[in-house]
Amino acid sequence: MSDVQKEVKSHDSNHMASLLDEMDTSNKNLQNIGVELLTVHTEGTVHAKRISGKFRNVKWVVMALWSIFFLSPYLRWDGNQAILFDLAGRQFHIFWITILPQDIWMLAMILLFFALLLAATTAVAGRLWCGYACFHTVWTDAFTWIEEKFEGQPNKRIALDNESVSFKKIKTKFPKWVAWTAIGFLTGFSFVAYFDPAFDLWYRLFKFEWTFTETSIILGLGAATVFFAGFLREQVCIGFCPYARIQGAMIDTETVVPTYDVDRGEPRGRMKRAKPGEEAPLLGDCIDCNLCVAVCPTGVDIRKGQQFGCITCGLCIDACDSVMEKIKKPVGLIRYASLAEFAGKPFVPLFKRPRVIVYTGIMTFAAAMLIWGLLTMSPIDMKVLHERAPLFVQMSDGTIQNKYYAKVVNKTDKPLNAKITVTGPASLMYIVDKELRVIPGEVGTAEILVRIPTKDLKEVNTPIEIHVQDMDKPAIKADYDSMFIGPKLR
Repeated sequence: MSDVQKEVKSHDSNHMASLLDEMDTSNKNLQNIGVELLTVHTEGTVHAKRISGKFRNVKWVVMALWSIFFLSPYLRWDGNQAILFDLAGRQFHIFWITILPQDIWMLAMILLFFALLLAATTAVAGRLWCGYACFHTVWTDAFTWIEEKFEGQPNKRIALDNESVSFKKIKTKFPKWVAWTAIGFLTGFSFVAYFDPAFDLWYRLFKFEWTFTETSIILGLGAATVFFAGFLREQVCIGFCPYARIQGAMIDTETVVPTYDVDRGEPRGRMKRAKPGEEAPLLGDCIDCNLCVAVCPTGVDIRKGQQFGCITCGLCIDACDSVMEKIKKPVGLIRYASLAEFAGKPFVPLFKRPRVIVYTGIMTFAAAMLIWGLLTMSPIDMKVLHERAPLFVQMSDGTIQNKYYAKVVNKTDKPLNAKITVTGPASLMYIVDKELRVIPGEVGTAEILVRIPTKDLKEVNTPIEIHVQDMDKPAIKADYDSMFIGPKLR
């Protein structure tokens, strides 16, 4: 360390000491910055301290967005539940879109898009999903917030956990357990409500008419929610989550994650006033308050470098910035930064990072396919199968007859009265065996006989078109190109 650096460090230490001297007592000062009598709990359940800040605000916003999970089953569209995955009827209803098994590839594109979005965000900024949007993170945050309301700050909760079982302890914890159970039940119920109509599910609840499957899923998922979010908490992220295990393959030296600035922070130590005649200790900006550890939901000490348990939620940044503001130091001692930045390497734009380019390219393909599918999706679909044995029949009047089977899929939520017509050569004649009425989500089949005089057949294969149209809504229609097969021409 140069003489200039030593002088700056000494000046900074004296400045911090003068700040302490302005406070009534050392303990009072520590209380003002939120670190007095703070117990860092590293064994058993982590009881994280809550602190305000910009990253905490982001977590509140994301938590609010997750309320959509509970509210969506009650949205209505055209008299029906707006989002309903009808497995029994093999139909997925999403507002005005009905996806049938024939269009299941669109759901695959949605899954592919979000899977690659998860990988791309991890490559750019670490475990953003884990830190902000993961359902386990959000539910655990809500559960611990409720716990704090009933049982108090971390130290009080730790002391309560360590107490032996008593009526007082049960009385204190019982309201929390009731609230947790209610959230767990609503979680299981809301999940099932995406597959069974929500209002009907509530109605059958009070009549005790749930099926065994419905009851098992709701109670099982509710119990799992309470167990994982209420009791296991950070252990799920550390010991059970498979994504936590593979994150290392998605992060490189250019990934920005919460990082402690060692050069600026070390050597760390509590601020002390120098006695007369003594030289002030040369310390870094970190005052070793441990607040960054206390707010971490997984109990990680970010000052020891990147660790497996870090979910990159940024709460340690909020904590450290609040302390730096109190002691009149620049914020950013802990900040989102890459290893390349600390190594002094130039910033690499996202469009020059191969991993990000590959992820983005696949996401773009999935999004384009999904948009194309939505734009070209028809309310009805038709496939036509040609009779193979025999390929054609020569009638007594000299005409050649082909038999076809038209399979019409009704993708709407209303019954379809289908009208089938055939076009081709001017002399073409056709017979449809029946009027086709197709209920929503089902497939209707009609037999079609098509005849063309032999003299009008110029080729072995003659193009024809088969059309289907909704008689009630003529704008809903579909076409199918097929071939009329005749005898070989001499």
